[in-house]
Amino acid sequence: MAGQRIPVIIDCDTGVDDALALLFAVRHPGLELRAVTCVAGNTDVDGVVRNTLTVLEQAGAGDVPVARGAERPLIEAARSARHVHGADGMGDLGLPAPTRRPADVDAVTLLRREILGSPRPVTLIPTAPLTNIALLLRTHPEVTRNIERIVFMGGAVATGNATPVAEFNVWHDPEAAAVLLTAGVPITMYGLDVFQRVVVPGAEVRRLRASAEPGARLAGELLAHRPAAPDPDGEGQDGDDPDGGLGDAGAVCAVADPAGLTTRLLPVEVSLAPGPTRGQTIVDRRPRPGEAEIHGGTREQALVDVALDVDVKRYVSLYLETVGR
Repeated sequence: MAGQRIPVIIDCDTGVDDALALLFAVRHPGLELRAVTCVAGNTDVDGVVRNTLTVLEQAGAGDVPVARGAERPLIEAARSARHVHGADGMGDLGLPAPTRRPADVDAVTLLRREILGSPRPVTLIPTAPLTNIALLLRTHPEVTRNIERIVFMGGAVATGNATPVAEFNVWHDPEAAAVLLTAGVPITMYGLDVFQRVVVPGAEVRRLRASAEPGARLAGELLAHRPAAPDPDGEGQDGDDPDGGLGDAGAVCAVADPAGLTTRLLPVEVSLAPGPTRGQTIVDRRPRPGEAEIHGGTREQALVDVALDVDVKRYVSLYLETVGR
């Protein structure tokens, strides 16, 4: 019904840009953040739980349950991104320890409870390696009856970041990403092709950092930690703040305002073989089958709404208006 808030659950590895996503989800009037689940990725899972609770406090969130999830991928060892997100996963900003406590259940249990307990179908927004989601789908497949859509930050049509062809979240746990694609619900892939384009101008970053409101100020500090372009001095020209990439927060913007995203329904599969393509999301953009299919038979591939373009100004404005509430 028109005017109803969208029930959402974020599965994250907080993480600088996961924190930006949480700030937005808490403050957007059209979203109902039902729960947050945590998984190892940008930092270890206990650090993710701590960071998530801290961000929710700074954002002034209500009583949103937070649960600890998988501490490693399904098969491989955990591999963090502390070189990007800092030793604590939150830009080493020296944020206070949270006073909130996590839920007394694990992430999969919380996901099942909140999805099946929602009066309306839930939108899942994973912004992390997909281990928790894969475990949920394999353990409790009945949850799909009350999932509206899964909008995940992961994958790439063109260029990767963890490897030349693989994006970090999918590369971290490729088997989990492959399970996600078999969920049997509508899926949107918010990949690096749009992820890297949504950038907040340095002047707005500076304005947020100067805010007296804790959540807005935290957003500014986080954006300043993840400049949109490499800068050896960590500052823009003439000492100004650099432009800051929204990263994962763009996926939550896409749930709140899907009209800002251009997608195309395309076959997608995950490369699971060892070697240089492991973790690649193979997106088939061909207009017709090729010789491989003609001579070898067709493969079963999930159809995914793949994000190919984004209205950058629209999402930047949406984010700034929302976190400044």
